[in-house]
Amino acid sequence: MGKGVACASMGKILQSKGFKVSAAKIDPYVNVDAGTLNPLEHGEVFVTNDGTECDQDVGNYERFLDQDFASVNYLTTGRVYQAVINRERNLGYKGKTVEVVLHIPEEVISRLQEAAKADKADFLLIEVGGTVGDYQNVLFLEAARMMKRRMPGQVMFVLVTYLPIPENLGEMKTKPTQHAVRALNAAGIQPDIIIARAKVPVDAPRKQKISDFCNVDAADVISAPDVESIYEIPLNFEKDNLGNRILAKFGLAPAEKDLQEWQKLVRTIKAKKKPVNIGIVGKYFEIGDFTLMDSYISVMESIKHAAWACNRDPKITWLAAEKYAKDPRASQELKKYDGIIVPGGFGSRGTEGKIRAIQFCRENNIPYFGLCLGLQLAVIEFARNVCGLKDATSTEFVKNAKTPVIDVMPDQKALLEEKHYGATMRLGSYPCKLKRGTRAHKAYGKDHIVERHRHRYELNNEYRELFESKGMAASGVNTERDLVEIAELKEHPFFLGTQFHPEFQSRPLRPHPLFLEFIKACVKD
Repeated sequence: MGKGVACASMGKILQSKGFKVSAAKIDPYVNVDAGTLNPLEHGEVFVTNDGTECDQDVGNYERFLDQDFASVNYLTTGRVYQAVINRERNLGYKGKTVEVVLHIPEEVISRLQEAAKADKADFLLIEVGGTVGDYQNVLFLEAARMMKRRMPGQVMFVLVTYLPIPENLGEMKTKPTQHAVRALNAAGIQPDIIIARAKVPVDAPRKQKISDFCNVDAADVISAPDVESIYEIPLNFEKDNLGNRILAKFGLAPAEKDLQEWQKLVRTIKAKKKPVNIGIVGKYFEIGDFTLMDSYISVMESIKHAAWACNRDPKITWLAAEKYAKDPRASQELKKYDGIIVPGGFGSRGTEGKIRAIQFCRENNIPYFGLCLGLQLAVIEFARNVCGLKDATSTEFVKNAKTPVIDVMPDQKALLEEKHYGATMRLGSYPCKLKRGTRAHKAYGKDHIVERHRHRYELNNEYRELFESKGMAASGVNTERDLVEIAELKEHPFFLGTQFHPEFQSRPLRPHPLFLEFIKACVKD
């Protein structure tokens, strides 16, 4: 449906009119956070500065609004229930009977108010995950209803709905939207604005029909057609004057928008330009006959940001890691790409295929960028094929490895033995010192950086001196714990890996320095 980008786009519009905006995502899962969710089922796990593992939509909020969010901006059913139960156990309710209604919605409201206060926001945009009518959404919708009743004039509702165009009919149908509104009405909620998703722009007759049957003004039916890039969405919304329609609901005067930089970005995106072909070697994108791009959405967007800044058209291809393990000759296809990325991941599946792809990039001077696991596998490949450590591996894959060039972090060992997986990794922002004269230092242009992490394993320092002597430099180090954060090859067009996740801090108007440096290396003319 695109609720996340719709929410982010509304925030961008209000921000452009001079308002301070914050956003919150509600996930109706019993999971306390997104950290234990399978990327193939849920998509990317996004990590905030404070180490919160959350839904990928928080990444959209950060990219569109160019601001950082935290734990307070993310709610799940599990997190809400956990807070209520803990309070009850600690006599926080002073012996009263704790009930699903009222106490769960009260906790939701309290947390949303906390998010708005923490960000000193004029507007807090709240995305309720799932679909109208989902059983798991009931308590969040009840919280929304209560907020509207308690704070009239301070709360409004936006419904994102889909208008299908059946091929055999060729007519845009409004019935699903009518039924969605009735389902909302049954929960005590009347939408103030309807964002109508469709393949093409919604015409006037359809807007009027939605107005008549759904009890909204026709001017409050906002067209949301398919777009080439999600960054067009705020501009499309403003064609229907969405920003001022929102202000009118709150009794605020219309305001001029300043989306000039955003308009320039969209013009750059849509302009004809030379392609840059990037292959992503991963394992979290194949679901039957379909490709799930959401598993690596921040990586994808970071590539795009950097490519557009270099005036190139990003062409991204998904490459299944397993095929390189099954057929070593398959890696020959990597020659047709300008650069290769191996993103983060967990477990041994696909790792040998990724290692073969990395070896091919190293030996054939193809620009290579490894992210988290992509760094670890680059180290393993280098250890095996350059340093002569043929059984080099990670203790993640071989518990009692003879040559553990990648090893579990000491503080993680007890957690793994006790099977404490949720929210126990090295998470969030940590400092890193860059070595002068390296590509990493050149990219950032400074000595000290802060980046976001999500990992349990690290480069084993016992082998660091050997790697350095063979040409792999530790160009970024966390000096507090002497952890290698960036490794790169000295004699290569671009061969660099990071233990952190730079993709979490890339912005459409501020590409991440390492992605920018990578794309520059990929551009041959």
